[in-house]
Amino acid sequence: MQPASIRTRARTALPAGAAVLALLLAAACSPADDEPEQLQEAAGGESPSSPSPSASPEPEAAAEPFTVAFGGDVMFEGMLRPRLEDPATALDPVSEHLSAADLAMVNLETAITEGGTPAPGKEFLFRAPTTALDALSEAGVDVATVANNHGMDYGVDGLLDTLDNGDASDVGLVGAGRDIEEAYTPHVAEVNGQSVALFGATDVLDDHLMAEWTAGEGKPGMASTKGEMKQHMLDAVAGAAEQYDNVVVFLHWGLEGAHCPLPHAPTLAQELVDAGAAAVVGGHAHVLSPGGFLGDSYVHYGLSNFVFYNFDGPTAETGVLTLTFDQGSVTQADWLPAQIQGGVPVPYEGEAAEGAAQTWTDMRNECGLPLADSPA
Repeated sequence: MQPASIRTRARTALPAGAAVLALLLAAACSPADDEPEQLQEAAGGESPSSPSPSASPEPEAAAEPFTVAFGGDVMFEGMLRPRLEDPATALDPVSEHLSAADLAMVNLETAITEGGTPAPGKEFLFRAPTTALDALSEAGVDVATVANNHGMDYGVDGLLDTLDNGDASDVGLVGAGRDIEEAYTPHVAEVNGQSVALFGATDVLDDHLMAEWTAGEGKPGMASTKGEMKQHMLDAVAGAAEQYDNVVVFLHWGLEGAHCPLPHAPTLAQELVDAGAAAVVGGHAHVLSPGGFLGDSYVHYGLSNFVFYNFDGPTAETGVLTLTFDQGSVTQADWLPAQIQGGVPVPYEGEAAEGAAQTWTDMRNECGLPLADSPA
């Protein structure tokens, strides 16, 4: 399985062409085997009995930890559409916090199309122009999952438009594809000498749309963890863990309006971690859910709305989760609490930030989840 794309943030390596050229030059400058020893010495060279010193190759830069910032559900309907008139500032002021990480990833809960056919039986249908991808890129977002219950709001044609527009964008799209192989292929990046594979998948699909929206052999659709497709996801994660240093899974999961995860979610999280995921994060409930360490991996059950029209109260509570990765483990987690104002997150400050962070931390106990503040 080939990665969707590879981006390099920091890498030190000797290009293959340069290495070959250096060897050829060294051979050309060496004295001939049949050249008299005296001529070699007269020319300032060393006799064959004295090995000539060779330059030591420069060591490759040591791999270092790197950070990934995660945000929740993003769409651009209603009050948010005018923000796309200036993509460079559309996600301000939270863009500076996304850009501060080595990579950033969100859930793009909208089709990127101006065509397609509305999905039948759906009350809420989301789509946005390509400037939505420009806005994400300008805000520092590198990857977005489109595996959610709005990714095919405008049918197969809308999904194909989304994928084509993603191919033309700086933002890598995951969690959907033109066939099953592409849908379960991660976006791969290399950062600070380490590789990371980032998947997207949905655990939420309307029953009457599940068959149509799930990717298959030669069939466009989304990556899913529902039913028999869960094993396909676990296999994809396990395969990536063998190839890459770090693996991330961004899931669309949970129950709308509920802070605590659905009963099966902790088991699913553990299965993904056992398969090789260093982090499992996600959203869908439109409210915050708990997060914390599970051994040396990290699980977040719901990042809430992020760039979203919303109302006061729990649906306006959000934040940026920044995880530090190192060789397949998460070594640090930072939560920046924020409140959605005018459709975009505005970080809390001072005592308000401390109070919001504590409220979020307390959710672990309220939901009875064995998640820790630090890695085991």
